[in-house]
Amino acid sequence: MKKSKLFMGLGALALVGVLLVAADHIDAPSSMGTSADIADFYAFEPTEGSDNTVFAVDLQSNVLPDLAYGTFDENVLLEINIDTNNDLVEDLVIQAIPRDGKMYFFGPVAPSETGLNGSIMVDAPLGSVDISADTAIVETTDSGVSLFAGPRQDAFFFDFFQFNEVIGGTAPLGFKPAGDPNSTDDDDETAVDTFDGANTMSIVVELPNSLLGTTTGQNALGLEVYKTWVTTNSKQ
Repeated sequence: MKKSKLFMGLGALALVGVLLVAADHIDAPSSMGTSADIADFYAFEPTEGSDNTVFAVDLQSNVLPDLAYGTFDENVLLEINIDTNNDLVEDLVIQAIPRDGKMYFFGPVAPSETGLNGSIMVDAPLGSVDISADTAIVETTDSGVSLFAGPRQDAFFFDFFQFNEVIGGTAPLGFKPAGDPNSTDDDDETAVDTFDGANTMSIVVELPNSLLGTTTGQNALGLEVYKTWVTTNSKQ
């Protein structure tokens, strides 16, 4: 099997249900502000009772719309790790890596090895899509898989400065309630979205659950779920 050796960078964790999210903005200095920096991970059913699952990963959370769009690093492999037997070890991986303006996807397939190291599973191609710029491009394969890669507005609402005050003990009333999301006025009584107007570099995969197989994992509600987390791997 042809493969390229990589080592793990950073990860974020979520358990798939109807909609579950993990957030991990602003990582270690070696990856902060790059497309190895994982911001958010969303995993959900596109509609209730759907036979598909959507995985959406946001990277490099400081891509502002008035600056040049961010870019995907060709030396960074993104892996969506999927546990189907409830042991918190990946049984399947979906991989994405950019080359010459396209994002190439591989899997879902059993990894060559689990844990920190990984290899590009070139014998299990899933599809590819042109990396979007001003206009979103979505590629749908014959097997019903939809793929996207490119800049998107950051969907994560977070009052970062109020968070720091809460952590620092200077906000005895805690977090502020959400206000009008379309308001630009800061009345000091409602939360402010620190990330409003910022973009991320996003990778999105929607695929039939039949490609993932069955799972014995369960969430806190006793519902069957795929347990899944994201890692970014840098070329060794």
